[in-house]
Amino acid sequence: MTLQLNPFILLDGHAQQAIEFYQEVLGAKLLFKQTAGEGPQNPDAPISEEAKARIAHSVLRVGATDFFVADLEEGQALLPGNGINICITADSTAEAEQLYHSLKEGGQVDIELAPVYFSPAYGMVTDKFGVAFQIFTKRGR
Repeated sequence: MTLQLNPFILLDGHAQQAIEFYQEVLGAKLLFKQTAGEGPQNPDAPISEEAKARIAHSVLRVGATDFFVADLEEGQALLPGNGINICITADSTAEAEQLYHSLKEGGQVDIELAPVYFSPAYGMVTDKFGVAFQIFTKRGR
């Protein structure tokens, strides 16, 4: 099992400003950025123009470390403890399922583990210690 853990910063509509700040202050290099509007849209559940402008995901690199910055989805609340979490990247769906079920024991499910457009198995849990984990699975494994 090969796991990758990355810090993940979640903000409420300020991710673009944070990206620019980290580029200036930390010398971060922007490797990837996608707004919610650039991702697939559900015609049965349209989102506002403001929501489309939110950063759905970005990857920045400082030195040898990659970290992620994104905005919460419209309607999600920024709460103490969920502004910074750990994103675990798993190689396989089976590995992601094992991590998800183990981490949720005594904790809570924030997003059910399921296939999404960017991952064959993605979910989010807060463990029994109050630490939030995003579980992401690489494609094609």
